[in-house]
Amino acid sequence: MPIRLIASDVDDTLLRPDKSVGPRTLDALAAARAAGIAFVPISGRHPFSIRGALAGTGLEGPAIGSNGAVAADLTRDLVLFEEVISVRAQTELVTRVRAEVPGVRCVSVRDAGRTFVPERGYVGMMDPGDHGNPTVVGEFDLDEVLGTPSLKLVLRHDTVDADALLAVARRLAVPGVNPTTSGAPFLEVSAGGVNKATGLARYCALVGVERHEVLAFGDNRNDVELLAWAGIGVAVANALPEALAAADEVTLSSADDGVGVRIERLLADQNG
Repeated sequence: MPIRLIASDVDDTLLRPDKSVGPRTLDALAAARAAGIAFVPISGRHPFSIRGALAGTGLEGPAIGSNGAVAADLTRDLVLFEEVISVRAQTELVTRVRAEVPGVRCVSVRDAGRTFVPERGYVGMMDPGDHGNPTVVGEFDLDEVLGTPSLKLVLRHDTVDADALLAVARRLAVPGVNPTTSGAPFLEVSAGGVNKATGLARYCALVGVERHEVLAFGDNRNDVELLAWAGIGVAVANALPEALAAADEVTLSSADDGVGVRIERLLADQNG
């Protein structure tokens, strides 16, 4: 069966190191869309941050964000679905992680990514561009941060890196949460059982696309399930070992328009 949908991670997969989409990739995606193949960016970013990252590329449309927890039609500002973490699960996770790693601060991302609720002390840890430059309206006590379900929960420490926090969270195995990392300097937490593969599967069910009709690209730990699930999973050459192992194929790096190169081959194959 031919490929009917292309899904790609954004940072360090679709985007080059300078945060642009290469012209060869843009041309290949335009040709794919002209051939009737849909394109969906899928990222740890929330959908409206994806829109900002792809502004001016012509790739705006449907997007899956927050590691599969939410899908939106960016042309209509319409949320298609979202899955949130329960108050009980996120409270247990933060309480237990902080017992082992004092000084961890957290953020609750809500409302399909529109609302950013940081704990007191978090904003000072942020780097320029973190979280897609959210509008920060203040900092809050922990009970306010955790008292409402989150689309995505973020945990961060000023000296303990994200991989170390992930190791702690996975060892604790708190029910109802799925922790991962994406290359950003913080731990990203979705509801239990939610990842990029489940989000894309749910989106595909909405639009009538089968798993074997999907070509997916990724580079990081949060892409592992996606690459394994897709009919064809392709890692870029700069991917982490976990992503490379999960993929069916490896293309060139994001810096060398690896996504575009593989789409060119797809179009050539499907055109005979």
